[in-house]
Amino acid sequence: MNQKIALITGGSRGLGKNAALKLARQGVDIILTYHSRADEALAVVAAITAMGGRAIALQLDAGAISTFGAFAGAVSAALKEHWQRERFDYLLNNAGTGIDARFADTTEAQFDEMCNIHLKGVFFLTQELLPLLEDGGRILNVSSGLARFTLPGKSAYAAMKGAVEVLTRYLAKELGPRRIAVNVIAPGAIETDFSGGEVRDNAQVNAHIAAQTALGRVGLADDIGDAIAMLLSEQGRWINAQRIEASGGMFI
Repeated sequence: MNQKIALITGGSRGLGKNAALKLARQGVDIILTYHSRADEALAVVAAITAMGGRAIALQLDAGAISTFGAFAGAVSAALKEHWQRERFDYLLNNAGTGIDARFADTTEAQFDEMCNIHLKGVFFLTQELLPLLEDGGRILNVSSGLARFTLPGKSAYAAMKGAVEVLTRYLAKELGPRRIAVNVIAPGAIETDFSGGEVRDNAQVNAHIAAQTALGRVGLADDIGDAIAMLLSEQGRWINAQRIEASGGMFI
């Protein structure tokens, strides 16, 4: 049986880092991308290597669509060099950033940034990597609970995530003949450095979210990493074209 390999965008920090470590503990090798912090990426690689796995880090700007062809070439070369393989098994479209801007104040530049990173980037990076994805493989896109519930200041970000949820169903339909399952995971509010660490570091925000969550606390990176690892495990093989919200029951 072939060694499983996952490609994780934005795998050097936050939820992507946690998912990389969780998958590595399941015996999955990792190709992770980072935007600018090579030191953080190499630290994740070192942690995976220390547990007996194999991992490499590649630079990627998830919103720079014109670079995706060269990135796919780098992935292909890495697969041949490190695994003597031509394809990988799992694609986790995780990379992203957020903004906090009311609808009336959102600029075209902010909108375009959200679109390039969270929608156009996901669309065309996945397209570019399709020839390198194994038949019978998996794609997992990362959305947000904000595509279901609403909080002021998140309209541009959430709109892109909603679009990715629709895109996920289309990918599942069109990639079905290759037996590639495609799902989307939608985290709720999580204690990470996302959006400046507001949920993690602002006690008032944290308490408000916990009060609005059925399980009575804010989510942790481990909660999402475990869910991702489950969905990309063999036990998740028959789940396809689904939106799985991992929010502890936030705003229900």
